[in-house]
Amino acid sequence: MRNILLATAALTLFAVPAAAQSIQTPAWSGSVGYTHLDGDNADLGAITGRLDARLHPNFGLEGEASIGVRDDDITVAGVTGSIEQDYDAAGYAVGYLPINPNLELFGRIGYGTTRIKADIAGFEASEDGESVNYGVGANYFFDGVNGIRGDITRRDFTDDNGGKIDTYGVSYVRRF
Repeated sequence: MRNILLATAALTLFAVPAAAQSIQTPAWSGSVGYTHLDGDNADLGAITGRLDARLHPNFGLEGEASIGVRDDDITVAGVTGSIEQDYDAAGYAVGYLPINPNLELFGRIGYGTTRIKADIAGFEASEDGESVNYGVGANYFFDGVNGIRGDITRRDFTDDNGGKIDTYGVSYVRRF
């Protein structure tokens, strides 16, 4: 799965037509939606907001931030507790592949930070993790400005504990 995601992201980043189609000023869009985080030990949920700057018909930059809204129960050494995402933030380079005026595919690669909190038997702890993120998705616009977005992104954590989280998101998108 990792190789498929990387190959798709690379193809969309390098599928750039002639520079004559460049955008004079950045085209902006924003989105808000729900992101499901599928980790090794817990499934969490977050509300995610994004701001995109399209610098070229096939290339742009994206910033995203999320706040956790769904926690998961965990058991450690027979003691029950909960785990939740506190927040995350990331920046991405995005390659777009327009299919028609309403549909576009994209691949993205970036870097982010995530904070997870755990509460077990009244003891609370949190940990930050830095990650290299990569994924693919699609935008479908109903009209010229309103649409939906679906994406899958993997977060490969770079710290000593390592690990990975796969995220699945659905969002409302608005072009400005």
